[in-house]
Formats: sequence, structure tokens, C-alpha cells
Amino acid sequence: MKNLIFAVGVLFTSLTLFAQNEPFEIILEPVVVPELGGLQSYAFGIHDGKWLILGGRLDGLHRRQPWATFDEAGHNNQIIVIDPEAQRKWTAPLFSLPTAMQEQLSSTNMEFYQDGDYLYCMGGYGYSKTEGQHTTYDNLTAIHVGNVIDAVINNGDITPYFRQFSDPNFQVSGGKLKKINEVYHILGGQLFIGAYNPMGPNNGPGFTQEYTNAIRRFILTDDGVNLQVQHLAPFIDEDNLHRRDYNAEPQILPNGEQGVTMFSGVFQHNVNLPFLDAVTVSAQNYRVDSDFQQLFNHYHCPALPLYSAVNNEMHTVFFGGIAQFYMDGDQLVQDDEVPFVTTIARVTRTAEGVMKEFKMPLEMPGLLGAGAEFIPNLDLPHYSNKVFHLDSLTDAPTYIGYIFGGINSSQPNIFFINDGTQSIASNIIYKVSIKNNGAIFSSRLDKNANGDQLQLVVFPNPSKDSITFNYFLERAQKVQITISDLTGKVIEQANLSHQGSGHQTYASDLKAKVAPGAFLVTVETEDAQATRKFILR
Repeated sequence: MKNLIFAVGVLFTSLTLFAQNEPFEIILEPVVVPELGGLQSYAFGIHDGKWLILGGRLDGLHRRQPWATFDEAGHNNQIIVIDPEAQRKWTAPLFSLPTAMQEQLSSTNMEFYQDGDYLYCMGGYGYSKTEGQHTTYDNLTAIHVGNVIDAVINNGDITPYFRQFSDPNFQVSGGKLKKINEVYHILGGQLFIGAYNPMGPNNGPGFTQEYTNAIRRFILTDDGVNLQVQHLAPFIDEDNLHRRDYNAEPQILPNGEQGVTMFSGVFQHNVNLPFLDAVTVSAQNYRVDSDFQQLFNHYHCPALPLYSAVNNEMHTVFFGGIAQFYMDGDQLVQDDEVPFVTTIARVTRTAEGVMKEFKMPLEMPGLLGAGAEFIPNLDLPHYSNKVFHLDSLTDAPTYIGYIFGGINSSQPNIFFINDGTQSIASNIIYKVSIKNNGAIFSSRLDKNANGDQLQLVVFPNPSKDSITFNYFLERAQKVQITISDLTGKVIEQANLSHQGSGHQTYASDLKAKVAPGAFLVTVETEDAQATRKFILR
């Protein structure tokens, strides 16, 4: 059912069709890697600019018939390594691994997270020859990303770089695995046993489906040999955490702490439609953002998190996918069949904690994005939870990541007519660049704007531990950086010789040196001086 909901600006106050002043601009460029096949709903890790890809489906949208859906032929049973800059790929089969690893690592919709050298893959749904049926796996597999990439490229032995153990708490598919400080969070998801059947669990071969309705939390200790898990008390909420196949993205919260926001997801308890609200998770608890209504990008799609410390604004950009709403000119259309869409939108959380949604001018170049991933360029300044520092970006296009794979649909609504030919797994890579329209570090000629040619920026501000200072030098010269308290007592001083021209970064870990409070940082050069106040919590 399609309904024209409203002309611009009438109903949802949390939606703005186009921001008057877009804080940044997104640019997409297609990249072709020869002989790269399509893939969707996979797991990935990154090392030295190369990607390690595991699991996922080789076909498009799953079919409705139990005998055809999520079939074994669609499993990705290879390890794939991609170098997007060199436009090359390498593959290796999984068959040298133990059977339990092979089965899990060829499944779809695993939860995964990369922490340093290790990619942790958990759960996932697929056909198990061992069990003789479709199942959700209860394994957590630890993978040394760099070593596996090297082994695949050089035709080496991959088996030493995989470890696995089982735990019923990890038997989840379609949820998200994120880390807040030292605690892992399994956000939402489900346990699904048996062949998918849209007619329900008691028709045909039947199945079991149990949503976790929870955020499961644990601490993982990994010394490179032994894996140990300490489970913590979960958050359980049958009404608000009944979600799967959605976007959960790391955030910097208004108080400067790290968190995660669960955006949308399916399905509501009483109707097969997406949630429109969000759930924000902190280290201590969670909160339902019931005042916010997200209209676009309801299913899992690529997402890009960016934080401006200057404005204390958190931006999350979503690329295409599937949604209940889309724009037709200046009209908002509600389609309860929940179609594939081309929408690129951002959700911005203000310094006051208010969330607003903005449709961006750029759209995806097709009905793309569902089941795809945003693979970030972690060479750019970012927080430990992989949220990018927006203030460090200039108004010149900067490569910030790639989008790879997902479902490429030929029509918006194909679910009820799907015979396997209406969609495919995409093999397209898009290079994503960003222009910071409100750049603190402007590439324009006016370096003396606001009387501060050094363009000194402090972030995060406030901070709990480390603090970063960015500044600009018009020419190569000596720099002195002084951190003091408000009485003038010097806490730290650095004399930096032979600094080159351009944008510079200096980081300091103050937590071990001082108690929480207010401080000043002064950057002094031969040409200029600038001072900023910052707060250490």
C-alpha cells in the first residue's frame, strides 16, 4: 500500500528534506575490481588497506519458498581478500578449516567486530550438513586478520590463525556486535532454526524463531592463544529490543562518552513493519529515543558515523537499503510493502540530545545498499570506537571509505514476485569521499578567519582521558604547545621543531597527570598564538 503522506514540512518534525546548510557533502565513485563476484550480508576485517571478507550470500533477496530460500548454493564458502586501491582480489577455500568453522564462516548475517588484529565473528544463519537443517550457529570465531590476508595472498596455510569456541549466548543472527569501552554488546537479533517460511512456523517444514529481546553484554579476554568470556547482566526489553537486520552505529554522546545507537529494525510486535524509533546504548544503560521517528533506511545498509566536537553534533549517514518511506519529489510516500530505496539520509544528534533526520541531496545510483557494508578508511582521525572526527576534515574531497556489495534490486517491490531473478548480489565497490562544508581547516585562502590563523581545535571536548589538538601552519616552523590549568600552572609542554606546513595534530593523555577540571591549551608559533579552553571529566 502506497500513500502520499505530506508535502514538505507538514507532519514529522524530526524530518527535514534538505538541510539549509549541509554540514558535509558525500561523493560516490564506482571502482571496478576484475573478476570480483557479488556478495551481501557478509563480515569483514581490515589490515594495511586490504579487506578480509567472510560469509554472506552470493545471491540476491532470499526467496519465499522454503525449498529454495537460503540454499546451500548461495553460501560464500571462500575467504576473499580485496585490495581496492590496487583493484585486485584473492580467494582461498574454507575446507582446510574444521567443519564447525567452515559451516559458521559460510553463513549469513553473522555479528562481527574487529578489535585490533582480531576479527570476532559470532552466530550467523545457514544450512548445516552436520545438523541436517538450517540453523543459527552458537560459535564465536577469532581470526587474525593480517596473518590470514598474507596467507591467502601467498597461498599459505590459514589454519593457525583461526580459533573457535561455542556458547549458547552467541547463538544469534541478524543482531549487531559492538564494543563500548571494554564491554562487548550483542544488540538484538534472533535465533532461527529451520527453513524460512513466510507462511509461519507451523506451515510446511516449520521453524523456530526466537528474538533475543535483549542486549547481551560480555568481556572478552584474548591473549592470542586463549579466549575467555565473562558474561555480564543483559538488558532485556521485549517491547523495545525486539529488533533484527537493522543499523547499530557507534556514537559520541552529548556528554562526550562513547555509545551505540540502534536505528530502526524489524519487526514491530503487532505488525510486520519496521520500528521508527531508536535505542541509544551507553556503558551503563539504554534509552528509547521515542521522540524521534526515522523514516528512511530501516534495514541494514552501509552507515558512516561522524562527530563534530566543535558543535557537539553526532552525524550518522545511511546509504540506500530498504525503508517504509521514500521521497517522490517533495512528497513523502509511505509504502507498507517496505521497498528497496535509493535514499541517502543522515540522522544528527544535537548538543541538546535532540535527534533529527535529513534527506541528503545525493542518492544511491540504483536500488542498492541492503546487506552492503561501509568499510572505513581508518587512516583518518577517528575515536577508538571508529567514529570519525568531522572537524579534522577539510572542504576538499577526502576519501573516507568504501561501500561494497549488498543486494542490487531491479524493482522497489519484489518480495511477493521473487523467483530469484529480480535481484542479484552486487559486485560494485563505491569509493566514498566527503567534503566538510563547515570545515575548521579550510583549504580556502582566508587563513585569518575569526582572527585565528592557527585554526586551533580541541576534541573531544569534554574528554574523559586523551585529548587531541588540531592546528594549521601556513609555513614550516617551530611550535610550542603548552597545557596549563586555569591558575597558569603548566601541566605539559612540548617544543616541536621542524613542523611542516599544513594541518597538524598533537595528542595528550592527561588522565594520569591531573584530576578532572578545566584547562587551557596554547599553541604558539613564530607567527601566531592561539588558546582554547577544554574540560577533562
